[in-house]
Amino acid sequence: MSLTFPNQSRSYDESNRRIRFSGYDGMFEIRFFLEIDALAKAFSGKISGEGEYLSAFDNIRKQILVAAQKAYGRGQSKTMCILTIADFG
Repeated sequence: MSLTFPNQSRSYDESNRRIRFSGYDGMFEIRFFLEIDALAKAFSGKISGEGEYLSAFDNIRKQILVAAQKAYGRGQSKTMCILTIADFG
Protein backbone atom coordinates (compact mmCIF):
# COMPACT_ATOMS: atom_id res chain seq x y z
CA MET A 1 0.00 0.00 0.00
CA SER A 2 1.24 3.52 -0.62
CA LEU A 3 1.78 6.29 1.87
CA THR A 4 -0.96 8.93 2.02
CA PHE A 5 -1.49 12.16 3.95
CA PRO A 6 -5.26 12.63 4.27
CA ASN A 7 -5.01 14.55 7.55
CA GLN A 8 -3.92 18.19 7.07
CA SER A 9 -3.23 18.79 10.76
CA ARG A 10 0.23 19.58 12.04
CA SER A 11 1.55 20.89 15.33
CA TYR A 12 4.68 22.43 16.73
CA ASP A 13 6.70 20.50 19.32
CA GLU A 14 8.57 23.26 21.13
CA SER A 15 10.65 21.01 23.37
CA ASN A 16 12.11 19.12 20.39
CA ARG A 17 11.98 22.04 17.92
CA ARG A 18 10.10 20.19 15.23
CA ILE A 19 6.72 19.99 13.55
CA ARG A 20 4.61 16.86 13.91
CA PHE A 21 2.34 15.51 11.18
CA SER A 22 0.96 12.12 10.21
CA GLY A 23 0.79 9.89 7.20
CA TYR A 24 -0.87 6.55 6.66
CA ASP A 25 0.36 3.32 5.13
CA GLY A 26 -2.91 1.54 4.72
CA MET A 27 -4.49 1.51 8.14
CA PHE A 28 -1.21 2.17 9.95
CA GLU A 29 -0.44 5.68 11.16
CA ILE A 30 3.12 6.86 10.60
CA ARG A 31 4.32 9.77 12.73
CA PHE A 32 6.50 12.30 10.95
CA PHE A 33 8.64 15.02 12.49
CA LEU A 34 10.19 17.88 10.54
CA GLU A 35 13.15 19.52 12.24
CA ILE A 36 12.83 23.31 12.43
CA ASP A 37 16.35 23.73 11.01
CA ALA A 38 15.23 22.05 7.79
CA LEU A 39 12.19 24.30 7.57
CA ALA A 40 14.19 27.44 8.33
CA LYS A 41 16.66 26.57 5.57
CA ALA A 42 13.85 26.68 3.01
CA PHE A 43 13.04 30.21 4.19
CA SER A 44 16.64 31.42 4.54
CA GLY A 45 16.36 31.28 8.33
CA LYS A 46 13.87 34.18 8.39
CA ILE A 47 11.18 32.48 10.44
CA SER A 48 10.74 32.18 14.17
CA GLY A 49 8.00 31.19 16.54
CA GLU A 50 5.20 28.66 16.34
CA GLY A 51 2.89 30.66 14.07
CA GLU A 52 5.59 31.31 11.49
CA TYR A 53 6.81 27.71 11.59
CA LEU A 54 3.33 26.34 10.95
CA SER A 55 2.67 28.90 8.21
CA ALA A 56 6.00 28.04 6.56
CA PHE A 57 5.11 24.35 6.76
CA ASP A 58 1.81 25.03 5.00
CA ASN A 59 3.57 27.05 2.29
CA ILE A 60 5.85 24.17 1.31
CA ARG A 61 3.63 21.25 2.32
CA LYS A 62 3.92 19.56 -1.10
CA GLN A 63 7.73 19.53 -0.90
CA ILE A 64 7.60 18.24 2.66
CA LEU A 65 5.26 15.41 1.74
CA VAL A 66 7.49 14.38 -1.18
CA ALA A 67 10.48 14.33 1.18
CA ALA A 68 8.43 12.35 3.72
CA GLN A 69 7.50 9.73 1.11
CA LYS A 70 11.15 9.32 0.08
CA ALA A 71 12.35 9.07 3.67
CA TYR A 72 9.66 6.54 4.54
CA GLY A 73 10.53 4.55 1.42
CA ARG A 74 14.11 4.24 2.65
CA GLY A 75 12.74 2.28 5.60
CA GLN A 76 13.96 4.40 8.55
CA SER A 77 11.10 3.01 10.60
CA LYS A 78 7.62 1.77 9.95
CA THR A 79 6.09 3.88 12.73
CA MET A 80 8.09 7.12 12.85
CA CYS A 81 10.23 9.23 10.54
CA ILE A 82 12.29 12.35 11.29
CA LEU A 83 12.96 14.71 8.38
CA THR A 84 16.20 16.70 8.49
CA ILE A 85 17.97 19.16 6.22
CA ALA A 86 19.51 16.18 4.40
CA ASP A 87 16.04 15.09 3.22
CA PHE A 88 15.70 18.31 1.22
CA GLY A 89 19.14 18.29 -0.45
